[in-house]
Amino acid sequence: MESSLVEDIVIVGAGIAGLATSLALHRLGVPSLVLEYSDTLRVTGFALTTWTNAWKALDALGVGTILRHQHVQLKEKLECRNVTTSLILGQQTSSLSFEGTGKHGDCEVRCVRRQLMLEAIANELPSGTIRFLSKVVAIEESGFSKIKIVRLDDGTTIKTKVLIGCDGINSVVAKWLGFKEASFTGRYVIRGYKKLMNNHGLEPKFMHYFGKGFRSGVMPCDDNTVYWFLTWTPTSEEKELAKNPSKMKQLVLRKVEKMPSDIKTFIEKTETKDILTSPLKYRHEWELMLGKISKGNVCVVGDAFHPMAPDLGQGGCCALEDGIILARHLAEAFTKKTGKHVAKEMGEEG
Repeated sequence: MESSLVEDIVIVGAGIAGLATSLALHRLGVPSLVLEYSDTLRVTGFALTTWTNAWKALDALGVGTILRHQHVQLKEKLECRNVTTSLILGQQTSSLSFEGTGKHGDCEVRCVRRQLMLEAIANELPSGTIRFLSKVVAIEESGFSKIKIVRLDDGTTIKTKVLIGCDGINSVVAKWLGFKEASFTGRYVIRGYKKLMNNHGLEPKFMHYFGKGFRSGVMPCDDNTVYWFLTWTPTSEEKELAKNPSKMKQLVLRKVEKMPSDIKTFIEKTETKDILTSPLKYRHEWELMLGKISKGNVCVVGDAFHPMAPDLGQGGCCALEDGIILARHLAEAFTKKTGKHVAKEMGEEG
């Protein structure tokens, strides 16, 4: 049934970037409508490494404490640590401490389950903020006014003063702005996780493994859940198998054959439904610097703006920061409050 809505701010995509932007606006007294094409909160990738900057953002959103209670901090003997092992040499090659105090304060690193992060943010939003089963099929100008018209596949039209694309790497909004498709890095990533009935017994640290043409990692999310990944440059034959989780699992096990058995067992025990394979894409720096990242009252945030390979572990972290920074500027515009006042309301004084 066709309908017509009028909103001040419409956000496309209920992922990390979209929900963070919406909640940051809500904390500042500015309502928004989030459009999500699926029928529930959509999770891809299972977990993400959250660094200090992400925890500052989550605290500003008011959900940091909730997520800290659900996830173990990656510390060994009271020190954050990244342990790297060469499976070619068969020995540990480095043990990097994350400790140190910078402008963001003490180091804080956790592997957070995406589902729990999305739920924590969504639960803080007013009822009705997220509109599910809302796929955007067209974005139009409204004559000479700055109003944008968003058309959904169910016939609904939404007029909005501000349109924010948080709809991921294949963003409809980014395409409307003139962005090209994200570039392929040449590599793929296989992600998986295993939730156990009992304590997994792992030390709370980030375990990195390198082999011939691949990089892998294993880390605990909590006392019962272990997240793992492997990135590599696939052959044409391997690309054909990417949609077969069972084949991908076997590929991982072949590559990490020399991984310690007490670590490799978590990959062996992972069910195929909990394995996801995808190509790694990014935007060239010059596209971001020279391209139109916004047009009037339309912009993009998170992966829709700057998709990243997972090497820096900053994709989700930057999406959280994007949402908060954008919300602060929008709140200034909609409420006529000063930037200092807005930052104070978000708990970001000093």
